[in-house]
Amino acid sequence: MECSISSTIQVLGSCKTSYDVNKIHAGLIKTGIIKNSNLTTRIVLAFAASRRPYLAEFARCVFHEYHVCSFSAVEMEDPFLWNAVIKSHSHGKDPRQALLLFCLMLENGVFVDKFSLSLVLKACSRLGFVKGGMQIHGFLKKTGLWSDLFLQNCLIGLYLKCGCLGFARQMFDRMPLRDSVSYNSMIDGYVKCGLIESARELFDLMSMEMKNLISWNSMISGYAQTSDGVDIASKLFAEMPEKDLISWNSMIDGYVKHGRIEDAKGLFDVMPRRDVVTWATMIDGYAKLGFVYQAKTLFDLMPHRDVVAYNSMMAGYVQNRYHMEALEIFSDMEKESHLSPDETTLVIVLSAIAQLGRLSKAMDMHLYIVEKQFYLGGKLGVALIDMFSKCGSIQHAMLVFEGIKSKNIDHWNAMIGGLAVHGLGESAFNMLLQIERLSIIPDDITFVGVLNACSHSGLVKEGLLCFELMRRKHKIEPRLQHYGCMVDILSRSGSIELAKNLIEEMPIEPNDVIWRTFLTACSHHKEFETGELVAKHLILQAGYNPSSYVLLSNMYASFGMWKEVRRVRTMMKERKIEKIPGCSWIELDGRVHEFFVDSIEVSNTL
Repeated sequence: MECSISSTIQVLGSCKTSYDVNKIHAGLIKTGIIKNSNLTTRIVLAFAASRRPYLAEFARCVFHEYHVCSFSAVEMEDPFLWNAVIKSHSHGKDPRQALLLFCLMLENGVFVDKFSLSLVLKACSRLGFVKGGMQIHGFLKKTGLWSDLFLQNCLIGLYLKCGCLGFARQMFDRMPLRDSVSYNSMIDGYVKCGLIESARELFDLMSMEMKNLISWNSMISGYAQTSDGVDIASKLFAEMPEKDLISWNSMIDGYVKHGRIEDAKGLFDVMPRRDVVTWATMIDGYAKLGFVYQAKTLFDLMPHRDVVAYNSMMAGYVQNRYHMEALEIFSDMEKESHLSPDETTLVIVLSAIAQLGRLSKAMDMHLYIVEKQFYLGGKLGVALIDMFSKCGSIQHAMLVFEGIKSKNIDHWNAMIGGLAVHGLGESAFNMLLQIERLSIIPDDITFVGVLNACSHSGLVKEGLLCFELMRRKHKIEPRLQHYGCMVDILSRSGSIELAKNLIEEMPIEPNDVIWRTFLTACSHHKEFETGELVAKHLILQAGYNPSSYVLLSNMYASFGMWKEVRRVRTMMKERKIEKIPGCSWIELDGRVHEFFVDSIEVSNTL
C-alpha cells in the first residue's frame, strides 16, 4: 500500500494540466484508494502549497472532502494538516481563504495552536485587515498563548504592516520579554515611517549580542535616505562587526542618492563582492549626474548583466537625451537569448522613440508589444499613447487608448495630453466630460491637460468651466501649472486685466513662465505700459533668461521704438546672453533631420 501511495504522489507531481489531475482523481475514486487517509494526508502535504494552481486546488479539495467533512478525533487535537492548507492560502494568492478556514476550525472545535494563529495573522497583514488582527489579538488574551513571544512578534508585524505604528509600540512596550525580532520589527517600522531618531533610540537600547545584521542594515538604510544622515550611516557602517551585501549596497545607494558619487565609487572599488544591484546603482548614479561615459564604462565592465542593468543604462541615456544610444542598448539586449524585456524596459524604449519622433519605429514597437502580449492596463499603455502622440499620430494614440479595456486615469491623462499637443481642444474637453459621466475620479494632471488644450485652442468658456470644476466639485487646489494655463487662456483671448488680476490674487508666487506668458499677450494686444513693467520685472527677477529680453525687444520693435530695441540688445551682449536658436525635426527615408536656425543640418539614422 505504501508503494502505491508513493507512486500516486509521484504521478500527480508529474501532471502538466488540470485534465491530467482529474484523470488520476477519477482512477483513485474508481479503485477506492482515495478513501485511504494516509494517501489524502500525503496529497495535502505535498501539493497544498504547489506553485501549479491545478495541483494546489486538487490538494485543497481533497482536504475539504476527506478531512474537513469527516475529520477524526486525532485531527481535532492535531491541527498540522489544517495549518498546511491555511499556510497555502495565507502565503498564496487568496489570503481571505485562510481566514475562512480558521473560522471553520473554531466552529468545528479543532484545536488551534500558535502556528495556526501566526498564519492567520499573516493573512490579516497581507490584506491590511487590522480589525481582523485585533480580533485575533483579543482571542489570544483569552487563551494561554498570549504570553508566547513568537505570537507577540507576529502581532507587532501585523500592526506595522497595517500602518498602526502606535499600536505596535504599545504591544512592544507591554512585552515582558523581547528578542532581536521584536526590536528589529519596531526599528524597521520607524525607519519606513521616516522616524529615524525613534529607531535609533531602540537600536541603542539593544545589547551588542542582540544586534544582528538586520538591525545594523535597517539603521544604515534609514540614515542613508537623508542628506543629513549619510555621514551617520557611514559611521555606523564602519562600526559594524560584520557586513553583508545589503550593508554595502545600502551605503552606496545612500551616497548615490545624494550626489556623492566619488564616495560611492570608493566603496564600490573595495567591496569584497558585488551583485547586479551594486552595478545598476552605480550606473544610475553616474547617469543622473550627467556622467554618461562613466556609466557606460561600468556597464561594459559588468561580468553578468540582467534586465535591471540594461534598464539602468537605457534610462541613463534617455535622461541625458542620448535617445539613439538607448535604442542601441535595447537592440543589444534583444541579442541576449537568456533575457526578456520587462514592462520597465519597454516604457524606457517608448520614451526614447517619443523624444526622437520616429513614427516608423513607434509602429514597429507597437507591433512588438502586441506580438509579445504585454499588458497595456498599466504604465506601458500610458507610454504607448504618449509615444504616438509625440510622434505626430494622434489617430494611432486614440486606437491604442480605445483598445485598452481596463483604463485608469493615467491613460485618460495621456490621451488628453496628446489631444492638447495636437491642438484638439474640444476633443480634450469632451474627454473630461466623458470622465465625469463615467464617474472616474480625475486628478490634478487631468486638469492641467484639459486647461492646456483649451489654451491652445482658444476655448475660454471651457477653460473657465474646467477651472471651476476642478476647484469646486473635485476640491483640487490649483497648482502653478493650472494658474499658468488660466493666465494663458485669458491673455490669449485679450482679457489682459482679468489675467493680471488672477496673477495678483494667486496664493502661490507666480514664476517667470507665467510672467512671460502674460508679457507675450501684452505685446500681442498692444498693452505697452503693462508689458514694459512686466518685462523689466522679469529681467530683474531672471536676469539670465534670454526669452525675457527677446520679448521686450520684440515689443519695442512692434511699436517702432528702435532706440529701445538697440538698448535691450546691447544689454544682452554686455551680459553675454545669447538667444536660444529655433529647432525643427523632419523624418525622411528612415532618417531624422534636425535643423537649427543659422546652423548646418544634423541627422540621425536608426
